[in-house]
Amino acid sequence: MKHALPVRLSLSVLVAAQTLVSAAHAQDDTTKLQTVVVTGTRSVDRSQSSSLSPIDVVSAQDLQSFGDTQLGAILSRLAPSLNFPRAPGNDGSGIVRPAALRGLSPDQTLVLVNGKRWHTSALLNLQGALGRGSAPADLNAIPVSAIDHIEILRDGASAQYGSDAIAGVINVVLKGAAGTGTNTASITAGRYSAGDGRQWQGEASLGVPLGGDKGWARLSLVQGHADATNRGGRDYRDPSSPVYGQRTQRIGEPDIRNHQALLNVQYALSAGVDAYAFASTSSREGTSPALFRTYDSARNVRSIYPEGYLPLNDVRSIDSALVAGVRGTTTHGWRWDISGNYGRDRVGIDPIHTLNVDLGDASPTRFNAGRLTATQKAFDVDVARDLEVGWLRNPLTLAFGLEYLHQQYAIDAGDPSSYLGTGAQGFPGFQPGDAGSHARHDVAGYLSLENQITDKLSGSLAVRHEHYSDFGNTTSGTLSARYDFTDAFALRGTAATGFRAPSLPQQFYTTTSTNVIGGVPTQIRNFAVSDPVARALGAEPLKPEKSHNYTLGAVYAPGAWTLSLDLYQITIGNRVVPSENLVGDAVRAYLDSQGFAHIQGGSYFTNALKTRTRGVDLSSGYRLDLGDAGRLQFTAAYNRNHTSILSVAPNPASLAQNGLELVRVGHIAQGYITRGAPRDKIALGTDYGRGRWNLHGALTRYGEFTVNQDPVGNPGFDQVFPARWLLDLSASYATHGWTFTAGVDNLTNVYPQKYKTGSDGAVGGTWPYPDYSPFGYSGRYLYTRVAYRW
Repeated sequence: MKHALPVRLSLSVLVAAQTLVSAAHAQDDTTKLQTVVVTGTRSVDRSQSSSLSPIDVVSAQDLQSFGDTQLGAILSRLAPSLNFPRAPGNDGSGIVRPAALRGLSPDQTLVLVNGKRWHTSALLNLQGALGRGSAPADLNAIPVSAIDHIEILRDGASAQYGSDAIAGVINVVLKGAAGTGTNTASITAGRYSAGDGRQWQGEASLGVPLGGDKGWARLSLVQGHADATNRGGRDYRDPSSPVYGQRTQRIGEPDIRNHQALLNVQYALSAGVDAYAFASTSSREGTSPALFRTYDSARNVRSIYPEGYLPLNDVRSIDSALVAGVRGTTTHGWRWDISGNYGRDRVGIDPIHTLNVDLGDASPTRFNAGRLTATQKAFDVDVARDLEVGWLRNPLTLAFGLEYLHQQYAIDAGDPSSYLGTGAQGFPGFQPGDAGSHARHDVAGYLSLENQITDKLSGSLAVRHEHYSDFGNTTSGTLSARYDFTDAFALRGTAATGFRAPSLPQQFYTTTSTNVIGGVPTQIRNFAVSDPVARALGAEPLKPEKSHNYTLGAVYAPGAWTLSLDLYQITIGNRVVPSENLVGDAVRAYLDSQGFAHIQGGSYFTNALKTRTRGVDLSSGYRLDLGDAGRLQFTAAYNRNHTSILSVAPNPASLAQNGLELVRVGHIAQGYITRGAPRDKIALGTDYGRGRWNLHGALTRYGEFTVNQDPVGNPGFDQVFPARWLLDLSASYATHGWTFTAGVDNLTNVYPQKYKTGSDGAVGGTWPYPDYSPFGYSGRYLYTRVAYRW
């Protein structure tokens, strides 16, 4: 450790979208804009270009435009509003990486697969990573080979989809159908120009018909391996060290072994009634480094590691999901969908190449630190129909439905050797007192109306009411409108309220670690908010985050050129964040007076902040047909946003009465929220095709970001990291079903600026680059890909 909705879709909507997009994903952006979208609407004929809210459509072909094989990393290149930091050594965050929209927390973006709520990860990001305190859905658990396209709704959508959709929605639409030309297989291999980080990934997607033309089954597979990269600096901290001048710290891309499979099935039970299901499994394992322990450190046993050691965490994420349902259309035009949804994520973080100093020479060097498990079960009933209303010129789309959602979170204790005393270095195991299983349920109902009111004006209204067993009731609403002044120009806008239910990990995650504070080893405990010690320190039952979202945009699409501009503001109250470590002599004396002797302090989650995020999204595309000379396509996109903290909740009166002043959210943690993500991002793309050849280029600018480093808030210790441009190039040749690709990501070998000399984050120069660089710091990556379609 470095630092102490489900979418309610009817059968006809989803099938229409899958069919149309499957036929169109390889075509130009102009065609894409006419593709039916299913995210943010329950109408059966709403296209990307006529949408009431901004939507990005990313095709399967787009996902193959880069050498990177991580879904989150690819999307961050294609969608400027999406951020995918590459934290290298923050417990499991380097293996289970979060993605975030519009500069907000990763758990404020809802992830769907085929319109069904995807379960969240069991891993809670706590140790200094961007998105600190979040346990979002794991995008990288979804096989890339299974994806037909992805729709990114850049707007608050809690009234349509429930909790977590404050920043927007990422809906992954799976490949379906079977037949000639739908089967694919590919293998990608590459390495970094520094000579490390070799990796390969094989993918396949195979479809077969069922019952003649009654249905299909499609199996998608992914298997890959990536070696670690290391950009750690040389260790010059102690001239007497036997490893003086060597690279003792490992930072960079983790080593990862990845195995994934997804089966997607649809079968016609009768005319107008289909059964459908998809099931997935994913296993991902890698090692995440902690800080190097020097040979003479109090955290070393020299008989075991005479030269010091680098603790590693063996991180395993095993993810599985099953969704099954029946949907259809009645003779009177009612579209209905009944489904069940199960998802489970299990994460283990086992310290290896380490020790427990309190066990001395007898300490093992590998530990079972326990397991984290998150489970989701859902049952949904959704109904929609286009109604003829006499005083309306066009049919009114009415949709309504119910959802039952059950969530569970469990912590299993580790072996005693992993937590006794100070515990295993790098990641102390979960203690029996940490272990437990916690659950809650939610019952929700929604109603939405959508109508093309006139030839130029369209609008929608949605309202949703939820009852959670742990915090009670909440209601959200959305009102959207669009006015087409001409066939080429339109204005659109949305006003919405939203919410995010505090996650079970935020309420119940409990662990103990030892941090060096003021030169003194101090045992720090992250308390559940219901823990009596946490209550003594001011913890209160968590409330849902509440948001107010406003978006105003314009769309201009004259022929082959498309342009959209959207301004947005998102205000979030009761924002859930981890508190600072509440420690010190005054804290210990206070806890002792409350009957909690021998407890040195700790942290807990709290509804401490009110924030406001303002930003702008710009997207443009142009296609030029050069006749016999080929075709040329340009894309450009821009996002800029800024989050400010409007208020910090005051300390509880009971603490002030006892003369105890605590900092709930300090300068460093506030920096993660307000300045940790790039201030802006530009994505420029060019594709040129002629005959069998295709050339692709992408130029991405990651704006400046800041690392706050002084806990007491001295801005002189903060460091601003300047913007960087990255250039990606590739060339492909296609013949007889085969496609051969060679490419390079980050052609000019760009790295982020290093930490200042003497910076706390640099750890004596052994950790030269900032933790959450938006593009990592491994440099130029060269790759080849061979694909076959039949």
